[in-house]
Amino acid sequence: MKNKYMPTALSLYINYFIHGIGVIILAQNMTALAHQWGTNAGGVAVVISSLGIGRLIVLLVSGWLSDKFGRKPFVILGVITYLIFFAGILLSKSIAIAYIFGILAGIANSFLDSGTYPALMEMFPESKGTANVIIKAFISAGQFALPLFVSFLVASKIWYGWSFIICIVVMALNLVFIAMGGKFPKANADAEVEVEKDGHEEEEEIESPGNLWIDGTLFILYGYISQATFYLVSQWLSQYGQQVAGMSDVSSRALISYYSVGSIVCVLVTAVLAKKAVKEIQFLGVYTCLSFISLLLMYLFPTAIICSIMSFVVGFSAAGGVMQLGLTVMSSFFPKGKGTITGAFYTAGSIASFTIPLVTGAMSKNLANVILFDVIIALIGFVLAVCITLRYRHLFKADKKGVRDLESD
Repeated sequence: MKNKYMPTALSLYINYFIHGIGVIILAQNMTALAHQWGTNAGGVAVVISSLGIGRLIVLLVSGWLSDKFGRKPFVILGVITYLIFFAGILLSKSIAIAYIFGILAGIANSFLDSGTYPALMEMFPESKGTANVIIKAFISAGQFALPLFVSFLVASKIWYGWSFIICIVVMALNLVFIAMGGKFPKANADAEVEVEKDGHEEEEEIESPGNLWIDGTLFILYGYISQATFYLVSQWLSQYGQQVAGMSDVSSRALISYYSVGSIVCVLVTAVLAKKAVKEIQFLGVYTCLSFISLLLMYLFPTAIICSIMSFVVGFSAAGGVMQLGLTVMSSFFPKGKGTITGAFYTAGSIASFTIPLVTGAMSKNLANVILFDVIIALIGFVLAVCITLRYRHLFKADKKGVRDLESD
């Protein structure tokens, strides 16, 4: 059936294509930016960490406010703030100024998340997991395209700033569409069911089965770990390939493209399996286990071929939408405030975005240790995924039609 929100959904996905570029654009232009700001790779890593601060500042509040005032205003705010970030980085001449614009990028990401994830779950209530995972496909497409484009600019000795200019143009066009014609459903509309009583329709709220302290804590920790796992490897994979695996500049940059292809393939696989009644919860343990194994092999056997293969696998397992699946599972535990739980879940991720670059920046003299650090993080993620799965099985059961109901106490 045709969904009237499809044009708006496509526009939201395009935002995340540009966001995928924004996540790695500083790392991919590290040499040029370090020269522009009069610093080194460690200094650029510090600026990258500012994105996490920006997310941390507003995400929790913006998620709560999106439940109150709707999704569209926050999507528009996100696009506008991202435009300021891309233009500001081009104009900045020092780390201090760049750091401020980096914070704005994190704020932009927070606004987009608090408006987009809940909106998509409300636009496609029967396929929430797939709708959210497709976001990751667009993020990965951006992360696949950017290294190739940057390599072209470097090889052709063209100004690095064109990678920023293209983002500005696409975001500006998308802003016009969303502001002028984007249609959004009522906030949290699918968290209520219509029931007939005395000939009139009334709204009956669905109770939240999850325990705030037990399940909330598990999901918050999982939000941090899942973000940290793929964020770390996306920032350092190219340099790890070049310095540890002995790959050329072009070949090491291609690792990010392999990583992105893996994440896109994962989205397709997840979407197909979801249509075959495989639940979101069943993906978490498998994907996090694969992340741990692939990173471990990359650390133990740092050769060009192993790094190339494992880049694809870690992209598939860690960056292929597992974080979005985690959020979708969390929404089944706490269905009444999708904006609020999105804010809480991704606030944990924003803390990872802030802390991980600082830690890895200090470890940057030995990139093997950086990947080992990611191996440990992935192992913790697997343990958390197992705990979440056990809690899910305790709280829910599936009938023969695949409908999840609360177990009686």
